[in-house]
Amino acid sequence: MSLRDHLRGIWAIVEKDMRTYYLKPPAVSWGVVFPVAWILAFYLRNPGDFVGLLPGLVTMTALFSSTAAEAVVINFELRLGSLERLLLAPIGPGTVFLAKVLGGAFFGLLMSGTVLLFTITTMPVSANARVFPVLFLSLLAFASLGAMLCILVREVFEAQTLLNLPRFVMVFLSGVVYPISAMPTPLRVLARFFPLTYSVEGLQAGLSLSQPNTYSLDLLALSGFTVAFLLIGMRRFSARFK
Repeated sequence: MSLRDHLRGIWAIVEKDMRTYYLKPPAVSWGVVFPVAWILAFYLRNPGDFVGLLPGLVTMTALFSSTAAEAVVINFELRLGSLERLLLAPIGPGTVFLAKVLGGAFFGLLMSGTVLLFTITTMPVSANARVFPVLFLSLLAFASLGAMLCILVREVFEAQTLLNLPRFVMVFLSGVVYPISAMPTPLRVLARFFPLTYSVEGLQAGLSLSQPNTYSLDLLALSGFTVAFLLIGMRRFSARFK
């Protein structure tokens, strides 16, 4: 198959997932309601410093929404057997896996982009241009992580339970709730193994809210996480359906 055929297959799968799964209760609850509730809690606590809280809230929303979408899309189809039918199409399992990741990333973009719009219009144009590469790579990394873990189980509730461990650990150790600089040294070292850490730092650097500026390092780290999760996920996905 040509590259054009693969791209058409990816788009067809993403479009189908958007129509079929984005309004499913698990996607709405974990991908929309939970992040919105937490955003309101932070805003009502300290509305004057909402811009300072923005990087953590945007990246947390991206994390929960993109991974929630993966759990719904992949595990609904695993339970119904429709994922196996997709593999009968003349596209490889790697292409199917990539399509699922892109679909989850797009759902995450809709949710986190909505949060970002609250304050992005008040930022300089140069800051806006630096925000979107970080958000784009973060969504790919989170969606890839979610897809990689979701193929290990069959039911949606099992996937959401499995995802909760890395999601909540990252939220509390990656600078969303508590500054990494104020953590004990072992926790600061541990935080460097989480993609959410570089998402928060990348947005802080992009919005010029942090010093020193680690923008380039954050983009590189997020790219590395994305590639690693994609490769591992594609291998596990292919092995599951051999």
